[in-house]
This record gives sequence, C-alpha cells and structure tokens, in this order.
Amino acid sequence: MVNQTLQIMKNHFLFPYWCRYIGWGSIIAHVPLAMLGRAHGINSVLDHGPVAEPLFNGEHLFFICTTLLMSAGLFLVAFAREKIEDEQIWQIRLNSLRWAIYINYIILIASLILINDTGHILELNLWVPLAFFIIRFRWVIFRLNHSIKEDTK
Repeated sequence: MVNQTLQIMKNHFLFPYWCRYIGWGSIIAHVPLAMLGRAHGINSVLDHGPVAEPLFNGEHLFFICTTLLMSAGLFLVAFAREKIEDEQIWQIRLNSLRWAIYINYIILIASLILINDTGHILELNLWVPLAFFIIRFRWVIFRLNHSIKEDTK
C-alpha cells in the first residue's frame, strides 16, 4: 500500500526545489516594478476601463509583463517541491489548496456583490488563491516544525 502511494506521488508534477528561489525573486521584483510604473504615471490598465486605445500600447504591455511576473512567481513558489516530499507534505499541500479555493470563492462572491469594478476582481482572483495557498502551506509547515522541536526538547 505504501509503495503504491509513493508510486502515485511520483507521478504528480511539481517544479524542482530550486524553482522556489526564482519564484520569490519574481515576486520581489514585481513590487518595485509596479511602484516604478505608478510613479511614472503608468496605472493599471484596469484603472482606465473600456477605452478606444490600441490593445498593446505601452501601459498595457507593462501591465501584462508585471502581472505575468507576479503570477509566475506565485506559481513557482506554490508548486515547487519541498526538500523532503512525503505523504504528510502532500496532505498539507492538498488541505492548503482546498482552503485557498474556499477563501478565493468567498472573496470572489463578496466582491461581486459589493464592488462595481469587475477589472480589479479579475486581478484579485488571479493572485489570491496562490497567495493564500502559500501562506497557509508555509504556516502549517512552520507549526509542524515548531511542534517537532518542542517534542525533542
């Protein structure tokens, strides 16, 4: 049974452990780039609403690049392997993903009811599931490691 479970686990696709560092670098690089863009008057394309401008103007390309940078970073951090991938890590990963979807839909439904601007809802819906998954997954791993250290004292 355990051997069969390990065989199934090997078939799941996760990025190598080192991709986590590329992901964190992308996330960290996104923040100053977005702030620099806003400082130079490049607002989010979503701030303008429907406009009769060409689709791939400078602001739109900047928005696409920074959004892809952040999304790719969150994706790499969320789905990179741990140093030790075992059944407990897989269970924590699955549970965190379930909670991320729950939270995402709660926020999505609340924002559809309370917010009139659907463009920001799209951007929110793009990042919240991965961000919440990463936060919850790391928090549970931290608590698990902390409890193991407490037990060994």
